[in-house]
Amino acid sequence: MNNIVAILPMKHSSTRVPGKNYRAFGDKLLFEHILTTLLSCEKIDLVVVDTDSSTIVDRLNKEYPTVKVLERPEHLRPGDTPMNDVLLNTISQVPSKFYLQTHSTNPLLTKGSINDAIEKFESKYPVYDSLFSVTRLQTRLWNELSMPMNHNPNILLPTQDLPPVYEENSCIYLFTEEILRKKHNRIGDRPMMHEIETIEAQDIDTEQEYLIAEAIYLNQSK
Repeated sequence: MNNIVAILPMKHSSTRVPGKNYRAFGDKLLFEHILTTLLSCEKIDLVVVDTDSSTIVDRLNKEYPTVKVLERPEHLRPGDTPMNDVLLNTISQVPSKFYLQTHSTNPLLTKGSINDAIEKFESKYPVYDSLFSVTRLQTRLWNELSMPMNHNPNILLPTQDLPPVYEENSCIYLFTEEILRKKHNRIGDRPMMHEIETIEAQDIDTEQEYLIAEAIYLNQSK
């Protein structure tokens, strides 16, 4: 049995950024950035792509023969299908002790951050039953009722002195089959947070985010 299988789910269509998964991003297609990063991680035994896109499948078959390709069933293709249902279908076909899931829309995520997450999780498992990546926020937050969430407006602390809060950034999830089946969630009862730098946590859901992430990538590539 595999120890760690990485899962990269991808749809063919995208509402807000049409064709984003296989759109040119710097010197590669968008999905190829995180895919090549996953393939370079020594601790990952197998990379699995679950997709309904013939465009992506053709590219994988031609350029990435070691990647296992799973065709997404018709009943899991609608846009409102929960990601956890897609993942349950994937893990039922590819057994592994642990699963790592990320997204094609995280092109700046590094091998170092992925390896660090795996090493940290394995060293603490089963004290922690799952891991998810986060981004630290130290800024003044307010809710929709104009009430402060993490600070006292009467005590104007510098933002660097505010107690940090953490945003789930959807870059890395580590979990077991048991957790996913029991909770119908990638995050278990005793999750570990894994902090990564903001610049790596760029996630592309809009055209503006696409342009920002590509500008960062091109600048890093100089």
